[in-house]
Amino acid sequence: MQPTAIDALLQETRVFPPSDEFVKRANISDPAVYDEAARDFEAFWAKHAEQCLHWFEKWHTVLEWNPPYAKWFIGGKLNACYNCVDRHAQTWRRNKAALIWEGEPGDERVLTYGDLHREVQKFANVLKSLGVQKGDRVCIYMPLIPEAAIAMLACARIGAPHSVVFGGFSADALADRIRDAQAKVLITADGGWRRGAIVPLKRNADDALRQTDSVQTVIVYQRIGGDYTVNMQEGRDHWWHELMQTAPLTCPAEPMDSEDLLYLLYTSGSTGKPKGIMHTTGGYMTGVTLTAKWVFDLKDEDVFWCTADVGWVTGHSYLVYGPLSNGATCVMYEGAPDYPDRDRFWAIVEKYRVTILYTAPTAIRAFMKWGEQYPRKHDLSSLRLLGSVGEPINPEAWMWYHEHIGGGRCPIVDTWWQTETGAIMITPLPSIVATKPGSATKPFPGIFPAILNDKGETVGTNQGGYLVITRPWPSMTRGLWGDPERFVQTYWSKYDGIYFTGDGARQDEDGYFWLLGRVDDVINVSGHRLSTMEVESALVDHHAVAEAAVIGVHHEIKGQGIAAFVIIKEGYTADESLKDALKQHVAQKIGAIARPDQVFFTADLPKTRSGKIMRRLLRDIAEGRALGDTTTLADPSVVQALKEKYEGQEE
Repeated sequence: MQPTAIDALLQETRVFPPSDEFVKRANISDPAVYDEAARDFEAFWAKHAEQCLHWFEKWHTVLEWNPPYAKWFIGGKLNACYNCVDRHAQTWRRNKAALIWEGEPGDERVLTYGDLHREVQKFANVLKSLGVQKGDRVCIYMPLIPEAAIAMLACARIGAPHSVVFGGFSADALADRIRDAQAKVLITADGGWRRGAIVPLKRNADDALRQTDSVQTVIVYQRIGGDYTVNMQEGRDHWWHELMQTAPLTCPAEPMDSEDLLYLLYTSGSTGKPKGIMHTTGGYMTGVTLTAKWVFDLKDEDVFWCTADVGWVTGHSYLVYGPLSNGATCVMYEGAPDYPDRDRFWAIVEKYRVTILYTAPTAIRAFMKWGEQYPRKHDLSSLRLLGSVGEPINPEAWMWYHEHIGGGRCPIVDTWWQTETGAIMITPLPSIVATKPGSATKPFPGIFPAILNDKGETVGTNQGGYLVITRPWPSMTRGLWGDPERFVQTYWSKYDGIYFTGDGARQDEDGYFWLLGRVDDVINVSGHRLSTMEVESALVDHHAVAEAAVIGVHHEIKGQGIAAFVIIKEGYTADESLKDALKQHVAQKIGAIARPDQVFFTADLPKTRSGKIMRRLLRDIAEGRALGDTTTLADPSVVQALKEKYEGQEE
């Protein structure tokens, strides 16, 4: 049984109300939307599904709820690609930039909605000419280039569910996902760029295909070209550009049932076998379109940059489907934030006059570590709203983002959601909700979270517990591909008819939600239950610390002690006096019970390629166990180096 109550409490009293100027121009500024959604959430979602999207045929039933299975907008017919491309290409937006792409070596391209319309239709015809039919799964394994989005939209256009696999994943990880989905076609590239080096995508794809037998056709986009050669298997492999040369210009969008599968997206499972999250068309498009419009206050003149790769759900929902459905201009960047220098993000913001930036706390903490001299070199005055996604953001990282990137003037939308939820669930509406550093604040209208204890009872104010969602919502996953039992067991077995998120949270006296990380990231010290996230936030609050990861380790007296792995900012010395200062700082911020037993200085932390810290591997290191699955790590060598250092340093 996991502990639920969180006894330590990081105090945060700073509050930032929206400015009068922001409220005046906002898309939504009437708090009554919360009451409207609470009174009749089905009517609320139906109203916005109708207003936000183009439907070929309207639904006859808003919701059919047989826990854990929901069907939304039953009988309705629409097409995700039509909503993202056609309806804009048929208006003045035809000549508006849809995608502004920056390649890592400095390549630049802009695709208007008219360009996107043409390219997507041609590529949809390519897929059809290769035998892809409605319902066939298509795997996409590409760098972050416009063709990745074109491939996704072309699949949606003809009703072939796509399964995007992040281009940084290994051949084995790719093979697992192809095999599970039984993909018929693989779309890849000869390679991609990362920090000046070539990522050998085609070679990885060939290795993966030796382990699978469902793929009949491979389409290869020539990203690197020149002298860089790849193996092309005759009869199976085709060059993207050659297929496109003869593809017809027009391809009608297939009317899809609201509940038809739009895509599969695999997320890591604790057992090691990835879970194929299923998202359907009508509910998902409703969720991402409305949240993109309201949470980011999206307007026609905005330049929106979500820094996520399309290999993650954030890239699906807020680089492709959500913003394009709203007719937005989206920036897409292929490379790393520190290549060729640590100011690359800020150079891009200045160059394209980005107005909205949506990135991850792990990136913000890296920027903090590097220092404010990098953003200071660039004009960031175009920014008007900032967003955070991926994990809870430490209050000090929030403040650094607010001051050094937002110039103290930009609202910050700290968003909580999951691959499984499809769209943002807890977030400030920036023109209505005052923000607090480190809090995701309030549920989006029409979303109903609660915090429960083990018995299913609602916990009190500032009591930690399990975050759950008590009512269905349109963009919720419809299940795990080919594994209904695991779907029920993972998300629906803890409480009857209630979705279990796997995250811990607390609510403060204002009803604001504070996310505490995964429920297995809770430490029990002498019977006191501490959130790793709050101890980490206390450490990052120290002026010398850029990033920290905290785990529980076996302690003979206390049951569990606290071990902290700390990355310090440049210009500070990793010595015993700093260790003592950090221990004391945590004790002052939270209480003596939260004082770390061990502090280890490290140059890096084990992170997934989406930037999440793999505390499970840190626990393996600390407990002297064999390392668990490392296939999703951005840099597996980090774990080995930490293991050696930890074994040599144990206090």
